[in-house]
Amino acid sequence: MAVLACDVGSLPLLIEEDLLRTGASDVLKPGKASSWPAREFRKAVLMALKDKLSAGLGVPTYPQFRDMNQMFLSMLKGVEALEGKLVEAGRLGLHDPRIPEVIVIREGAADVADALGIEKVRLRVCITGPHTLSFQFAFRDPGLLKRLGHLLAEIATAHLGKSKHFEVAVLALDEPTFGVVDDPLIEPGSEGREVLLRAWEEVFSVARSRGVMTCLHLHSTTDGLFWQVDSLRMVESHVDDALYTSAYMAKLLEEHDKLLRASICRTDFDALIEARIRAEAPRAGELRISERLGEEWKAIKMGRRDPSDFLEPVDLMARRLKAVLERVGPGRVPMAGPECGLRGFPTYEAAIECLRRVAEACRRIAD
Repeated sequence: MAVLACDVGSLPLLIEEDLLRTGASDVLKPGKASSWPAREFRKAVLMALKDKLSAGLGVPTYPQFRDMNQMFLSMLKGVEALEGKLVEAGRLGLHDPRIPEVIVIREGAADVADALGIEKVRLRVCITGPHTLSFQFAFRDPGLLKRLGHLLAEIATAHLGKSKHFEVAVLALDEPTFGVVDDPLIEPGSEGREVLLRAWEEVFSVARSRGVMTCLHLHSTTDGLFWQVDSLRMVESHVDDALYTSAYMAKLLEEHDKLLRASICRTDFDALIEARIRAEAPRAGELRISERLGEEWKAIKMGRRDPSDFLEPVDLMARRLKAVLERVGPGRVPMAGPECGLRGFPTYEAAIECLRRVAEACRRIAD
């Protein structure tokens, strides 16, 4: 059974952030949809999508150049800023449920498919989850989680259509705070915990009812609440998470009938550089390693060092994928990819090379 390469989404910038924000906004406005920022935004999104597909991804996430929190918070109405946080100043709602990147890809899918000689663009749509977004508010309570879940379900609903050359194959919620941040709001037995469970269910059930694969992106699976989400089909976390290494987790996958998106390469670039330094100088002390880390970053920024030198090799990625397949069975691993987004990579080119290696590792296992 083939394992499809699928990324988390984010990439280093191709255009300036101000132009990116303006272009994303203009794309949704009939009077500004042809503005110069909108054209530049379209160009960057479609270029990155083609690069992801050309690298070998079977189900790419829409290219995410914007901050994952801010791009969804900017959709909200009924909020005001207070000392760097948001407060509800009225009834929470949406200015527009559409994600500009997805709209651009849907409109350009036929041209992309024709240019690359593929049947259609099969896209992964990633939405920042209610738990993570709630930390951007000054006052958090179960009601906030419920309201955010309802609005995120509206956003999901707006993106589940398909056409001859385009379909949303995966709907993912990104919850990096869950299981990582100590949060009394969702402690066992609390109302907030039950509300979060229902909020996830509301979002995922919209996609599941339309035959779209549902996925939860986590940075830790120490809190097992997600196992109880009936409409959740696939889970993903970081490379070293017990999700991929524990026999107990394999049992839970079977018990709850969940799938895995296998994370097969690390994406923390500091950690990648440090691993290379330690391999080259195993006896180096922490001070020397810290100095070398700074030296390597300086060399990268000055163009004297190719950041791709620090990427993990295809062989290592393939070994990780093979180990996961052997542990949980190939029928439970339909997709594989990097553990997280690549926005922190020093160059766009290095990020695309990382995705190429991921896709090559998936092909090797299939062969």
